[in-house]
Amino acid sequence: MELSEIETLLKEALNLDEVYVRGEGSHYNIIAVSDAFNEMSRVKRQQAVYAPLADKIADGTMHAVNIKTFSVADWARERQFNIPQ
Repeated sequence: MELSEIETLLKEALNLDEVYVRGEGSHYNIIAVSDAFNEMSRVKRQQAVYAPLADKIADGTMHAVNIKTFSVADWARERQFNIPQ
């Protein structure tokens, strides 16, 4: 699965302000940015990002997924240390 496909899927499903996906093989790192995360616990944030990917995880296309979620304001501070490539 192409990284851009995952980014598009997540952006459309979650109405994200920004999303960055890096991966190798079936292992992926995702940074998702949205103010919708402000009202969510860490567990709910993870569940929100996993939900649109559930089919890909179930069929083995995606095996390991590391997710970091940020509000827009938090990401403005955090991006200094997590520069997406």
